[in-house]
Amino acid sequence: MKQPNHSYYFDYASCTPIDESIYETYCKLLKTYYVNPESMYSIGLETHKLVETSREKIAKLLGVLPSEVFFTSGASEANSFAIKGFALKNKHRGNHIITSKMEHSSVLNALKQLEEEFGFQVTYLPVNKKGNVTLDMIKQAIQKDTIMVSLMSVNNEVGSIQEIEAIGEHLKKNTRIVFMSDGVQILGKHAFSLKNIDLFTFTTHKIYGVKGCGVLIKKENIQLLPLINGGQQEQGLRGGTLNAPAIIVAAKTIRMALDGQVEHTTKVNELWKLLWEGLQEIDDIVLNSSIGGTPYILNFSCLSINSEIMMNALNQRNIFVSSQSACSSRTRTPSHTILAMGYDEQRALGGIRVSLSHLNTKAEIQFLLKSIKEIIDEYRT
Repeated sequence: MKQPNHSYYFDYASCTPIDESIYETYCKLLKTYYVNPESMYSIGLETHKLVETSREKIAKLLGVLPSEVFFTSGASEANSFAIKGFALKNKHRGNHIITSKMEHSSVLNALKQLEEEFGFQVTYLPVNKKGNVTLDMIKQAIQKDTIMVSLMSVNNEVGSIQEIEAIGEHLKKNTRIVFMSDGVQILGKHAFSLKNIDLFTFTTHKIYGVKGCGVLIKKENIQLLPLINGGQQEQGLRGGTLNAPAIIVAAKTIRMALDGQVEHTTKVNELWKLLWEGLQEIDDIVLNSSIGGTPYILNFSCLSINSEIMMNALNQRNIFVSSQSACSSRTRTPSHTILAMGYDEQRALGGIRVSLSHLNTKAEIQFLLKSIKEIIDEYRT
């Protein structure tokens, strides 16, 4: 696997290049298994069998049942499916949901729709300066009509890691409350258990796989309302023709991500430390990420230059970073994540996310640091 065009790519939290072996497998699948996996002729039956084999392998890798693995078009759809599907199906049990102010836009917008269109009440928890929600915050927010808590495992902008296992263990004591977690930024990077998580989402294009394959893990006792009507695909919960080639190669993608997790994270830790130490030496730079978060993301703000100017200047040097998640980057508004951490609008407008990979090198980090310093110096003159 090579860096894209040998540019200085630091936006891996948004999208990763396809691993070469994944790409080769995927291309072969596209040529043969392009048919509808619901078709009853031989190649359709074979495609269906391969889809189900992939489902079984994914279930085994994640420690769940095959019947608990559902395929979607991506993580945004999976998040919407989990949140709205559960809330609308279970409104008779309660209409209160707990989340944080720094969730991904696909989560926040789904919850906003539930509030505005369906009368749900949502509590948006604040986060501390490290970007964390504490278990005590959740305990205090629980009401008699609370039916769901939704917290991302690892924040996609600043990299804070939530205590999802401790939170899930506590919520299991209350059988009325379902725990949902957006796991996009944890899979293939940090160890986790789904034992106490009822709904869990991720996508393969964040782990060197292809676009168009999201996964929702739904525990068997959880009931959802279908959001996409069609045939009986995905146990009748998600209609539409399955993206068979992407699904079939997904099991290999996840296995490779988990197999390389320790080695890759060890290398990325070293890169993160180099970047962290270098940024601290540059005037006007403040760090929004904290030690103890994921090493795959480091967010900083330049107090003298807004993020749009900094990104454009870096882009001219063939350095690719982002200001927010790609799903929100075109809005040109202050980062809702940095604001949620209690920082002011100037800092939120200046936020830059550097997201790393084992494919990056120390030389690339050093070039990035040198470029940031030069841009700030040029802007001052």
